[in-house]
Amino acid sequence: MRKYSEKILAVITWGAAAITLGTLAYLILFILIRGVPNLKPSLFALEYNSENVSLLPPLISTALITLYSLLIAVPLGVGSAIYLVEYAKRGSRAVKLIRVTAETLSGIPSIVYGLFGWLFFVSALHWGYSVLAGTFTLSIMILPLIIRASEEALKAVPDTYREASFGIGAGRLRTVFRVVMPPAMPGILAGVILAIGRIVGETAALIYTAGTVAQIPPDAMSSARTLSVHMYALSNEGLYMSQAQATAVVLLVLVAGINALSGFIAKRIGGKAQA
Repeated sequence: MRKYSEKILAVITWGAAAITLGTLAYLILFILIRGVPNLKPSLFALEYNSENVSLLPPLISTALITLYSLLIAVPLGVGSAIYLVEYAKRGSRAVKLIRVTAETLSGIPSIVYGLFGWLFFVSALHWGYSVLAGTFTLSIMILPLIIRASEEALKAVPDTYREASFGIGAGRLRTVFRVVMPPAMPGILAGVILAIGRIVGETAALIYTAGTVAQIPPDAMSSARTLSVHMYALSNEGLYMSQAQATAVVLLVLVAGINALSGFIAKRIGGKAQA
């Protein structure tokens, strides 16, 4: 019976893996087959108009909003995780409350963040539909994800590392940044990668905060649209479906490139930490 149960579990595991890989391959092939033939030089024009339907302004806006959001969320998220793991008393009520709050915020739908951003940043602070309003909304949205990923990465570092550092006279701050952070960096980068993926693929929160203007934003108070919003707007109009499919290819390549680059950086950092 034990052998039969092991074989059944093995078949279920391999079947689930095959279904997952098959679904992923189907989605990638579908996007590439439908979108690659529609890639044209006019789609990468510097200015958007109804004739070229350029995706370059949304691509630049995506890069800017992603960069600004990470500049706000990553220091706050990693710093909060360092405090929870290295400085706060383990098992205290404050730590439990912060963790429960972060887990709760990570499960809130993006449309709720969009409505909050519209009510607070766009309306109450009078920022209007702008890159700044979208940036702060996305920063709040990805902050719990970065906190939890960074916290788990720091907790995975053995306490013997810290004890050895304290034993040779190093202070807590030096121990955190010289001893604990390097081996934890791959896990922290994994959380940042997930945050980037959520930013790049976000639509609802940005429609309510950053707007849908297809232009390269001249400043942070100007409206802009990201690639995902651009694709949604084109498909919603129903007039530029081929351009929307081409945008999906660019979005897929962008996410794959970011994941590959982040994975390479994480391996390099992890290798140096082990050395």
